[in-house]
Amino acid sequence: MKPAQVCRHVRTKAMYVPEQKDQELPDTGKAAEYSGHCWCNRTLTEVGPDDKRVGIPMCGPARSCFEQ
Repeated sequence: MKPAQVCRHVRTKAMYVPEQKDQELPDTGKAAEYSGHCWCNRTLTEVGPDDKRVGIPMCGPARSCFEQ
């Protein structure tokens, strides 16, 4: 299952690998594998502006720093 919405500032290593660049975000069922490899493009760390961990299933509309 794909996440409904993910913040535009979430980055993952897969976005920078040429073979995977055009692929969609990983399934939320596999998100635990990817959450450690994600970061926020605003803070440039694995913690978002709201001091919570960055990850594909975690960075949705419920967060105060979310941007579509």
